[in-house]
Amino acid sequence: MAHTSDAHDRFPAGLPVLNEMGRTASGRAWLDRLPGIVREIEERWELRLGAPVHGGSCSWVAPAEGPDGVPAVLKVTWPHREAAGEAPALHAWGGRGAVRLHRWDRERGALLIERCTPGTPLGDAPLPPDGQLAVGARVLGDIWSRRVPGEGQLGTPERMDAVCAEWADLLQERMRRLRPGYDPGLVALGADLLRTLPTTAAREVVVHGDANPGNVLAATRLPWLAIDPKPMIGDPAYDPTPLLLQIDDPFEHPDPRPVLRERYALVGEALGEDPARLLAWSVARGVESALWSADHDDVAGGEEELGEVRVLAELAGL
Repeated sequence: MAHTSDAHDRFPAGLPVLNEMGRTASGRAWLDRLPGIVREIEERWELRLGAPVHGGSCSWVAPAEGPDGVPAVLKVTWPHREAAGEAPALHAWGGRGAVRLHRWDRERGALLIERCTPGTPLGDAPLPPDGQLAVGARVLGDIWSRRVPGEGQLGTPERMDAVCAEWADLLQERMRRLRPGYDPGLVALGADLLRTLPTTAAREVVVHGDANPGNVLAATRLPWLAIDPKPMIGDPAYDPTPLLLQIDDPFEHPDPRPVLRERYALVGEALGEDPARLLAWSVARGVESALWSADHDDVAGGEEELGEVRVLAELAGL
């Protein structure tokens, strides 16, 4: 692998993380520190780095090799709440269903992780939608099979009940402040589900938190591995929503209802979860996402998402 020391090669102007993080004061401050962090980690861990990956909005990512020549990935992340649980979760999973964690520098937000080869995203795999969903379900099942960690040197992910209670309060505050014209009954339902679903779970696991089809990659150690978690400890039924709604978008079908019924039943059976509970979590997450959109100047996008949420709520009998 070629060693790249030139700042232009490592931090090209079109790199998404530079553009995204450059929009805020905290992001710009982190970008100022980023080249020094990369150089320091490179020297301390004796890495040879390749050109950065063009993807991601809050992390600088590049292929790496250590002194042993084993292919890896260096990921340096802007410090924020969701990122704090990534290393503890990867450590807890121990390579079961997700990439292995090789090294972590908590202070600098740097992780050295297993590299997925060929790295094809699940959404681009030459499989029918049901096949992609089956793969995603197997990956989640592997992740969930690991024991929830106790407090240790690496810490633990946040608890879902506490996080979702905060989200419920926040979406209601946004509804009052923004007055976006959204269905108040649907928003109230979403807030109620965010508060009650985590407290009624039959079991708790370390969930991936962002199991979209771009975060499940083809690999060699195992056929498929998950990357880039936003983990929490709580109800496993929280996890499948991105897979179910982003693989062959059901709402692009002329009538999404039979497609949704079939796919939620398929994933529910594969994971031993009640399809109605999976649907309820999709409603909760959809309402939260819609109010986030409204608060980020995309009221129309939020309204479109709530339209889909109405269908999901109907199918769940809510």
